Amino acid sequence: MITISSSGYEEKIKSIHLRTSFINRPEADTVREIIKDIKNNGNRALLEYISKYEYPASLFSDIVVSSTEVDLAHARVDDEHLAILQKAINNVRTYHEKFLLKSWSAPVFQNSSYGMKATPIRRVGVYVPGGTAVYPSTVLMNVIPANVAGVKEIVLVTPSNKEGKINDMILAAAKELGVTEIYRMGGAQAIGALAFGTQDLDPVDLIVGPGNIYVTLAKKEVYGVVGIDKLAGPSDICVIADNLSNPKYIAADLLAQAEHDNLASAILITDSLEQARQVQKELEIQFSKLDRKEILKQVFENNSAIFVVPENDLETISRLTNLIAPEHLEIFHGNYKELVQKINNAGAIFLGEYSAEVLGDYGLGPNHVLPTGGTARFSSPLSAVDFMKTSSIINITKKDYHELGSDTAKFADLEGLPAHANAARIRL
Repeated sequence: MITISSSGYEEKIKSIHLRTSFINRPEADTVREIIKDIKNNGNRALLEYISKYEYPASLFSDIVVSSTEVDLAHARVDDEHLAILQKAINNVRTYHEKFLLKSWSAPVFQNSSYGMKATPIRRVGVYVPGGTAVYPSTVLMNVIPANVAGVKEIVLVTPSNKEGKINDMILAAAKELGVTEIYRMGGAQAIGALAFGTQDLDPVDLIVGPGNIYVTLAKKEVYGVVGIDKLAGPSDICVIADNLSNPKYIAADLLAQAEHDNLASAILITDSLEQARQVQKELEIQFSKLDRKEILKQVFENNSAIFVVPENDLETISRLTNLIAPEHLEIFHGNYKELVQKINNAGAIFLGEYSAEVLGDYGLGPNHVLPTGGTARFSSPLSAVDFMKTSSIINITKKDYHELGSDTAKFADLEGLPAHANAARIRL
């Protein structure tokens, strides 16, 4: 990790953000070809890519995960893990119920009204990373907000291992949430199948869920045909600390996010040079006891930094943080109440040393699908709102039309659109 003063922060932050760029990626041509092939050839192309990149498709009569397979997986999960899963489901559901959009109507003019109609999206595809990894928490974080929003059709796709098997916990989580349409497939081919459909799979209207670079580029490719949640890049974390913060907690949380991916990022902002030194020392101690050392080494050599600012300089701390726009932000500084008011760009904010970021990864309630790579400048965590859409409603009576129609016709004249002006005047 590099320790630098605040005077050199802009270039370092820019280089950290650029690591996640999805522009001109070498994988894009491969992804584009896969999507095109599935769009044109449906099942045949899908099965070819599954056999090429995942498991021999001939192992199964079809790629649908049967209800029997789901029930057996659920039965194999021990009671303790099921109880943890159920508790997390309740927490996440309670949190996301607060996000619901509601239809409304209000009077306007003398006898007219306008308003908004809120509608859940009809059919949603949820991508859950799988294969060698196990992410039942991703099932919860993507399916529960959709359930809360009222989505009727949820399609879950997840890559299997080389034998075509899916992890029991993923299937158990799906069963607990009532997901009945599940397919063993992953990668760009799964995204293409969700977007365009095949002979055996109806297309969806929205695709959500994280994945590797091929999944992310595939979501980028099909956007416009379907909606997507966001282009999720490697995980990142920023910790703000003062001289009284516990360096063990800081190091542990930086390492936790760094182990995700060699392109992950871990940043510390502190107004104490001694704290920077203590964290550096603690990182080395904890690093020596952890697995995934090669990934961690790359993260801290290439994508991370410690920024040391003048003591209690809250303006510089907040300016730095807003430039970083971190996915995860932990504020362990004694002035956290003042700092949180100054910081506008962050995906998830954790206040105080016991608000550990890992609590947000699992069952506390807030979503762990968050804006990465600085996109918290304009993007938000996944919530029930993302699974809803709105329609504006206008209901104007004849009595109220005269003044409004006259103004509208004049506005159309200003824009040089005579047919628009005529449509407004013809009712006068």
